[in-house]
Amino acid sequence: MSEWDATSVEGKDTILRVVREEAGRFFALAEPEDAWEAPTACAGWHVRDVVAHIVDTTEGYFAAFDVARAGARPDDPYGLPAMGARVNEQAISFRNTTQKELLDRARADFEKMQGILTALSPEDWTGFLVVHPYMGPVPAYFYAAGQLMDFGVHSWDIREGTGRNHAMSGDAADLLVPFMLVLWQYTIKADADLTPFSVGLRIGGRNGGDFRIDIGAEGMAYAPGDITGLPAVIEFDAASMVLTTFGRGNFGTVRGDVDLANRFLNLFFRI
Repeated sequence: MSEWDATSVEGKDTILRVVREEAGRFFALAEPEDAWEAPTACAGWHVRDVVAHIVDTTEGYFAAFDVARAGARPDDPYGLPAMGARVNEQAISFRNTTQKELLDRARADFEKMQGILTALSPEDWTGFLVVHPYMGPVPAYFYAAGQLMDFGVHSWDIREGTGRNHAMSGDAADLLVPFMLVLWQYTIKADADLTPFSVGLRIGGRNGGDFRIDIGAEGMAYAPGDITGLPAVIEFDAASMVLTTFGRGNFGTVRGDVDLANRFLNLFFRI
């Protein structure tokens, strides 16, 4: 279903629509005065810090696009291992900013980023490379996925902090599944044991299916394919895979060798 594949131009309108929906939910959660210093699922972060993080991240995207359009040499990416400490430092630096000022800034940043992404030509959506502050050069469509990760996953974080039962939007989770496979490739621990082995993933949702995962000295490779006969298969619904990749919980059902499946899941640091 190409309209649900955000890596293709056919999926552009879909992901931008879903990002807008998730952003609307996010801002509604952050607006009440008594929510501002409420806890979230992000350790040590209040709602205000999550809003600040999205401001910092989105404004970093603006700078990245400016550099790419100017053909200038970008700064070296920080790398995902450095992401946790740096985004925390950036987020808490906004704690003296008022709720209204920070939310107004976040909304303005959101609209500006939507404008940048909407204006991309079909060729630029897939072919214009912009250096991500942590991941290095990625196609422009990845920034739409980054916005969806921020608003979709961090809305989940705010809801989790309320203590109420809740669930993640299927549209958001389905669109993010392909990007979770990429994130796994980028988040293998430096000291991981890469002695070769293979496992299968069975993922639900519009971008799901069966995937063969091969681990070896070069890292992780994946491809849709037959997982019959593999020693372990991990089954996820779309949201469970997203939340597992982001370290929000330990989800999934193992069929076969539980120890091998757990070895796979422990190859990665979580962001």
